[in-house]
Amino acid sequence: MIAHRAMLDVSRALVHHVARLLRDERRRLGTPKGSRALTPFWQAMLVLRWFRGESDIPKLGRDHRVSRATAYRYITEGIDVLAAQAPDLHEALDRAQADGLAYVILDGTLIPTDRCSEQVISVKGEPIDAWYSGKARRHAGNLQALSAPTGLPLWIAEVEPGSVHDLTAARSHVLGALYTAATAGLPTLADSGYDGAGIGIHTPIKQPDGNQILSPDNRTYNRLLRALRCLGERGFALLKGRWRILQHITASPSAIGDIARAALVLTHFEHNYLPAIR
Repeated sequence: MIAHRAMLDVSRALVHHVARLLRDERRRLGTPKGSRALTPFWQAMLVLRWFRGESDIPKLGRDHRVSRATAYRYITEGIDVLAAQAPDLHEALDRAQADGLAYVILDGTLIPTDRCSEQVISVKGEPIDAWYSGKARRHAGNLQALSAPTGLPLWIAEVEPGSVHDLTAARSHVLGALYTAATAGLPTLADSGYDGAGIGIHTPIKQPDGNQILSPDNRTYNRLLRALRCLGERGFALLKGRWRILQHITASPSAIGDIARAALVLTHFEHNYLPAIR
């Protein structure tokens, strides 16, 4: 075997930030000093390498001279510690209003995952594979998120199985709070998948049936809405492009939400979107 050095393309400030969170968690648990195989700094390095797409955990363990089981445990701990720092829905909306945002953008995405056999009953009364998305034709988890007008992701919901429609997932996790925000002057822009979401959720006007065409005013409305909303696509692109582990999750699908929220915290740090003091 040949040893070689490699560069991790994250800032030292981010590594120290994650290490501080891990150190605080060890203190909270009462972990004796020096009893862990890795210091908080090197555990942070291990966790960040995984988020950057080095998904071979046994290899990561060998690189850091820890066992496979320890590597899995350290990464799981890192995910939990980071995800706990993510803003909840009300914090995200309060921050958006305090920052004077004109609107927020609601969008959903599918995070590919390994096959997971979990049978549920569909709305038609038929048994289906919960995590299989007919739209994407693959197993995946459905994530709903809110983004700022610039495309910076602000909040991410808990994961739903891939068979769940965006509107159904949004109703479970976010629409109620968005109605309240709309009454306070913070509307939401969304794509046609959220048609019928309710007051304050602006979606494109559908093409009329038959040979009718949209009026010039409605076509202009749709163009303006698409021009503003399209930046919301940048939110997930930013997360998946930077934290490549989100491009395909090999862990339990139920962990997708925590992994995505942990990636959100890392993204906020890199974009200097510092959290409010809790």
